[in-house]
Amino acid sequence: MTSVYLIRHGQTAWNKEEIFRGRTDVPLDETGLRQAELAGEYFTGMEIHAIYSSPLARALQTAQKIARPHSVQVQPLEGIIDMSFGNWEGHPHEEIKKMDPETYRLWRAEPHRARLPGGESLEEVRVRAMAAVEEVIQSNLGKALVLVSHRVVNKVLICGVLGIDNSHFWQIGQDTTAINLIQYRDGKYILSFLNETCHLKRLKEEWARVDF
Repeated sequence: MTSVYLIRHGQTAWNKEEIFRGRTDVPLDETGLRQAELAGEYFTGMEIHAIYSSPLARALQTAQKIARPHSVQVQPLEGIIDMSFGNWEGHPHEEIKKMDPETYRLWRAEPHRARLPGGESLEEVRVRAMAAVEEVIQSNLGKALVLVSHRVVNKVLICGVLGIDNSHFWQIGQDTTAINLIQYRDGKYILSFLNETCHLKRLKEEWARVDF
């Protein structure tokens, strides 16, 4: 059996401020770095054979914190880079509601039908991300893997492994440094746990518990 620990990156300033990130290379903030350290501690004593990450800094920083105790080199994986939000990137949530109300309404109500101006659709993200994950699994059968990616990518990957369509996007939670376990056995996926954040209990401050 192959185990894939799918992890969302730690908090950034743009998460807290609800600014669309996408391909903009926003680093972790102080809380995000601490979250990444705690995510790394979650894997203490566990055998991890390979770690892959989106090439964006917020994911790489998270992956490097997890990798450090395991002497495993983080491998960038282009297929799990964040969704391109196109013209929305760098704009706050409230601004987009006014600037592009119809697309925003569709994004919130029927995300599987939304194509963001200058950006990607959920289906495009799902196709490339699933292909990348499947390739990684086939190259590491029987091993324990860590993949660090982004909120949107993780949500559509989880839809993919469950065999449900992207209309369920908003029904899947992904907090910062959430850990999900996907197992692959006999050609089938098993979602063993979802949006695990027990490692963050030691944080005194409240992190951005918003789906953003």
